[in-house]
Amino acid sequence: MIIKLELFGMSREFSEDEFLHFEFDNEITVKDLRNKLEQMIKNEFPKNTNYLEVVKKSAFSSEDNEIVEDSYKLNKDQKLAIIPPIGGG
Repeated sequence: MIIKLELFGMSREFSEDEFLHFEFDNEITVKDLRNKLEQMIKNEFPKNTNYLEVVKKSAFSSEDNEIVEDSYKLNKDQKLAIIPPIGGG
């Protein structure tokens, strides 16, 4: 399963593109996606703790433009967006 994560606000600094792709073998939750994104940030930007804080405080939005909780299940290829807090949270 491939999750396309659209980047907005400060999260656009995570990639040269406006999105990131994550691959998972089976059903996950938004919390699993958040954890994978945090791990990517730790690997790609090991000294930037601000990026980790942004991920921890960000909301995620579904393809229907609804904010989804960490418990929201993802079980097929889909697109989500990360919505960082405005003004630092």
